[in-house]
Amino acid sequence: MSFSNLVGIAMSSGGILFIMPVLFLMTLTISLERAWFLARLREKGSLVIKRVESLNHLDLQELNNLLRNVQRQPLASVLRVPLNFPELRDHVRLGDRLEEAILLEVPRMDRSLWLLDTAVTLAPLLGLLGTIIGMFNSFQVLGQPGTAPTQITGGIAEALVATASGLLVAIVGLIFLNALQTRVRLLVHDMETLKTMLVNRLDGSSARGEA
Repeated sequence: MSFSNLVGIAMSSGGILFIMPVLFLMTLTISLERAWFLARLREKGSLVIKRVESLNHLDLQELNNLLRNVQRQPLASVLRVPLNFPELRDHVRLGDRLEEAILLEVPRMDRSLWLLDTAVTLAPLLGLLGTIIGMFNSFQVLGQPGTAPTQITGGIAEALVATASGLLVAIVGLIFLNALQTRVRLLVHDMETLKTMLVNRLDGSSARGEA
């Protein structure tokens, strides 16, 4: 199929098919960027959790060393709480501070996923609209004398390309969206786990100080 034919099909859909490559490119760009970003966070988070798990008290020096390895990452905000408030000896107050840090970081991990969600929903609807416009143009041919049946069936087939394109964008986007949302949930779970570990080791820290 030549380039001029592709342009003709796109024009018959009311220009909807010109939007599909943009949506597909946006879907792939956001998906790959978020996948790379969240994969790095998950890898560093697992290392931090394993190290904190081996501690029997809040070792501020060790937490400071861990903080250097996760700078500008969501887990860093959780690690900074006991470092910025070393005087906190109450489990509830420390837990509240840690929960505040987690809540402030969640939007950062969830960033741009709303665009992916929008593309997944919008692409099939735009494809359907393009198909309706294409079919409307095809049936207009019926009013012309000497119309061959192949002109109508060919026009309908070309109109369905818009729906197929929208479904392709939606399928690819939905796969990435579900995978990325699962990774975000796992990262929030890691932060909640780290929060619980830090609170549980507060007693060990107090006992060490009294000894």
